[in-house]
Amino acid sequence: MENDQLAHLPDRKRRELQLAAQILFDEFDDALKIKLSEKGKRGRILKLILFGSHARGDWVEDRKSGYVSDYDLLVIVNYESFGEQHPCWERAAERFLQELTITNGLATPVNFIVHSYQNVNNQLARGRPFFVDIARDGIVLYELPGFPLAFPKILAPEDAHAEARRHFDHWFPSADAFKAAAQFLIERGNLPEAAFQLHQAAERLYHCTLLVLALYSPKSHRLTFLRSQAERLAPQLIDVWPRDTKFAKRSFSRLDRAYVDARYSPHYEITGEELGWLVERVKSLQKTVAALCAEKLRPDDNVGN
Repeated sequence: MENDQLAHLPDRKRRELQLAAQILFDEFDDALKIKLSEKGKRGRILKLILFGSHARGDWVEDRKSGYVSDYDLLVIVNYESFGEQHPCWERAAERFLQELTITNGLATPVNFIVHSYQNVNNQLARGRPFFVDIARDGIVLYELPGFPLAFPKILAPEDAHAEARRHFDHWFPSADAFKAAAQFLIERGNLPEAAFQLHQAAERLYHCTLLVLALYSPKSHRLTFLRSQAERLAPQLIDVWPRDTKFAKRSFSRLDRAYVDARYSPHYEITGEELGWLVERVKSLQKTVAALCAEKLRPDDNVGN
């Protein structure tokens, strides 16, 4: 991938980003082949932007603790119908996981979000900090000419603060309610149902963090993805989830899968020991999120600047 702005990355990482881009384009192109409408066939990826720690140059690879900074990519498409809910992106995510865990084409996880060109420019025009930061600090890996990003608006601090407060007042109590439901179900012995409720508590805490800190959270239920996005903004969250033992990794993986499997799969399994550990981790997450949000929502905060 020839890009002078990637000179700070080792050759291995530049090759991995090239593979990541190829997977995204391959899955998108395959989706176009089965589109019947003329509009669908005109779908295009307009931009691919690297953001986060690998764009800034401060990524982390702590093999002792198991924490590794992900690649963060923004895919900008020309139609909303090809946004993040399109099935082709789920297939791309599955291929990234396969390259990471089976074929070893990737040593670093890949996270990506997908938005339409109109939506990104609307977010910039509204001064959303998440998109403003990407427009300012991101590295364009690919772009079609003729589709400039809008000039970012500076969101008034009082407006940003009020919106962040509304997000906190919705998401944080909701997370606490699901945590309480999980504990009740554990006492009843309904372990899969408890795992689902605990997943919902963790998911809401991550949405709370992202919306309070950046006024944006992706429409995802995947805890692995949400955890990565939240930890990118608030590294204090990294220590909430130990990654240095098989037990810790397995327990988090079972929580991550609980959104679907705990509800629908008769083969889903989770032990009382794993659930007990997860409850303590979610309590730690809740405590850390509360502190982060309290700091952000102080009256003298300058959200959006």
